[in-house]
Amino acid sequence: MPVTTSRVFSVPFDAVLCDLDNVIRFYDTRQLAELEHAAGLPSGTTAAVAYRPEIDLPLLLGKITQQQWVESLALALSDRVPEATARELGTALAQAPFWADTVVVSLLRRVRAHLPLVLVTNATLELENDLSSLGLADLADHVVSSARVGVAKPDREIYEIAAARAGVAVNKCLFIDDQLPNIDAAVALGMNGVHYSGPEDLRRALDFVLEA
Repeated sequence: MPVTTSRVFSVPFDAVLCDLDNVIRFYDTRQLAELEHAAGLPSGTTAAVAYRPEIDLPLLLGKITQQQWVESLALALSDRVPEATARELGTALAQAPFWADTVVVSLLRRVRAHLPLVLVTNATLELENDLSSLGLADLADHVVSSARVGVAKPDREIYEIAAARAGVAVNKCLFIDDQLPNIDAAVALGMNGVHYSGPEDLRRALDFVLEA
């Protein structure tokens, strides 16, 4: 079983591959929670249904639009709440406000001054607009979006694409993600892996770069 850790690595890496959601970007789902409460649903019900592979994967692979995803989600929720409520819940999830962690953004900008930085994210066809709205269109040297390349983490191909975009060997990449299965897949390919839970994980892993 691959070992994933957050530490300073004895073997230097030549590129940083970083996840987006729950590392850099975070969502405000308070409105959705209020709607779920009003509908008599436990908090988190909508997301749990939305992120089932059969509903979420077509969106992440760029096969359907966000609106089609909302319709699929509403249909899946329609056995629990009225159709109009189901659609309202799906829309609230799809349109949840988001923000970027300025501490993480600052750290990554400093890293990019020394090493190639590639965002590797399971995302929708809206990603480019989302990054622009956050002021992060220029954050990374490259962005590898599942919706654009047609393959999603933890499929090994998306990591290979990201390493190729960075212009370095797979085993010379540092991969940062909040999901252990995604990290394990990267480590299985020979990458260094960091399980992200907060900015300190990033600081420790990137220490030798930040102090250069």
